[in-house]
Amino acid sequence: MNEKKDWEIIIGLEVHAQIISNSKLFSGASTNFGSEPNSQVSLVDAAMPGMLPVINEECVEQAIKTGLGLNAQINKKSVFDRKNYFYPDLPQGYQISQFTKPIVGKGMIEIDLKDGNSKKIGITRLHLEQDAGKSVHDLEPNKSYIDLNRSGVALMEIVSEPDIRSAEEAQEYVKKLRSILRYIGTCDGNMEEGSLRCDVNISVRKKGDELGTRAEIKNVNSIKSIGQAVDYEFNRQTEIINSGGKIDQETRLFDEKKGETRSMRSKEEAHDYRYFPDPDLPPLEISDEWINKIKKNLPELPDVKKEKLIKEHKIPSYDASILVSDKNNVEFFDKIINEDKKRNPKNVVNWIIGDLFSLLNKNNIEIKNSPVKPENLGELIDFIEDSTISGKIAKSVFEEMFKTKKRAKEIIETKGLKQITDTDEIESIIKKILDNNKDKVEEYKSGKEKLFGFFVGQVMQETKGTANPAIVNEILKKKLAN
Repeated sequence: MNEKKDWEIIIGLEVHAQIISNSKLFSGASTNFGSEPNSQVSLVDAAMPGMLPVINEECVEQAIKTGLGLNAQINKKSVFDRKNYFYPDLPQGYQISQFTKPIVGKGMIEIDLKDGNSKKIGITRLHLEQDAGKSVHDLEPNKSYIDLNRSGVALMEIVSEPDIRSAEEAQEYVKKLRSILRYIGTCDGNMEEGSLRCDVNISVRKKGDELGTRAEIKNVNSIKSIGQAVDYEFNRQTEIINSGGKIDQETRLFDEKKGETRSMRSKEEAHDYRYFPDPDLPPLEISDEWINKIKKNLPELPDVKKEKLIKEHKIPSYDASILVSDKNNVEFFDKIINEDKKRNPKNVVNWIIGDLFSLLNKNNIEIKNSPVKPENLGELIDFIEDSTISGKIAKSVFEEMFKTKKRAKEIIETKGLKQITDTDEIESIIKKILDNNKDKVEEYKSGKEKLFGFFVGQVMQETKGTANPAIVNEILKKKLAN
């Protein structure tokens, strides 16, 4: 039996990103999320006879902008095709998409891995297409309902090369892609609302062999689920092959509750979608002037910002990668640093990606809605650096800030947490503790040096943790040496 270490997984991702625009790809209907069912459906979206699609210029510009953000080739001439298939929530009986001539060609993004290495993942293409409607099956046991609000919404399908080799790489790729889309403002990347969805194509092979038969996992809608689906499929496929079985080419779904994939439909033969150029839409032609104008106004991208953080603030590469993964993280950091240029950037980063992220994740809050504002975290860090409070006390102050939204200064003053730095006061407390523990002092002096920690603990207990640890250590050593 072959061991799993003899096998490698080959992964390619198809990410469907909903374009940020006020109206749909070929109609003027609204794209607001969460509206009443079928309240945002034009005659074009409902495929009424004689209704003709008209391209939304804003959606085209968003696609070009995304292509530039992916270091990809912008095709100055692209064609819209009809992809023919039947589904109840697809009123036309076809989807307007792009096939042989997409708007964006080959590109590349670079991902950072936990081991400190980076890897380049190729982009095969980005094409524009309209979304289908939504079938709702859980309102009544014997009926399905159709909501066409999503019908015609503009999507970018971003297809990767099969360069991904692990669950971590797949997750980091989607994180990086989502980050780029958010930086440039072309997709909000909200996977919970379905504005970013991912199809995961997975096959396994013995190292060095030709590609194996792939399974496609449809509509995976969270970073966590992408990793779980990859790991599950790797185990499933290698176990089947190791047992003498054969992998079926099929489409599968990921069950989040069970953490496993299940068969959806067989895909032994490719569907005949009968692609042909849409007769109602002329070829899309883009000028160099338009591309250059968009490129000129492109905002700073994550990789550029990461290099700036490393160069200007001497932040470690991995920490910088975490910061730039979300534009809001960087803005939070910049506000703290720009408010006071003397602040230590490394300390600021540690507080953001450590204590702040921990509480935000625990409470399912995004950093833009953080109860602790940048200026208040900056103030807390200042109190640590000027020895007003100790690092240990700062942790409890920070938790109180998060819970109550109060400023650090108010909490420190109300609870009397200001650090004692008066050497005479600390010396007096130490003398009292040593006088009350003469037996332990003798034990320490006779060689039991581990008792030093006991004395430090007693001082900190007496001062409720507010004595300056460095001064405590210094005075204790002198007293115990006598």
